[in-house]
Amino acid sequence: MHIDLSTLSPVQTYATVTQTIVPRPIAWILTENASGSYNLAPFSYFNALCSDPAMCVMSVGVRDDGSLKDTRINLEQREFGVIHIAHRELAKEMTLSAATLGRDVSEVSEIGLETSDMPGSTLPRLRDCRVAYASKLVDTKMIKNQWIAFLELTHLYLADEVVGEDQKGRLKVLADKLDPIGRLGGGEYVMAGDITTIARPG
Repeated sequence: MHIDLSTLSPVQTYATVTQTIVPRPIAWILTENASGSYNLAPFSYFNALCSDPAMCVMSVGVRDDGSLKDTRINLEQREFGVIHIAHRELAKEMTLSAATLGRDVSEVSEIGLETSDMPGSTLPRLRDCRVAYASKLVDTKMIKNQWIAFLELTHLYLADEVVGEDQKGRLKVLADKLDPIGRLGGGEYVMAGDITTIARPG
């Protein structure tokens, strides 16, 4: 089968791309609403971008009615967010946080998640996540109705149980202990399974 993507509607393109560029990491991002409550939402148009400075990129669309999503509004107005990488046991909570709620309703409170201090950030992190990055919005770009956000990663939290060392004594994140969730298409996700180590040449 060959598909000319220019012949598809945006909805068809989204469905096709998200089922084939897989698995995608998920940014579970906490931001602050104007009221001071915390917004929490998952985004799988997200990835690491570069290391100097440490940055990631994420894409935020609009709601079905054309209105802006809370995460975009909060980042544009207050710049800061905490990006979490969720694991298997938090899959349900992460999915629940994708629901459309009122502008100042906190997904953190509605779902019953607990927070802890995040060093380097005025915002907290989710207590039960094993990875959290303090981030700051540094640039944006619009492509049609997609808002592309470039976020500098300033501080990293790692749960003790996912931290180890490699053979050279360097920090190693234990992938099996991290057990991250990857996004497939529709309502499908993939959890960590077999982990294979392949030495790189050179």
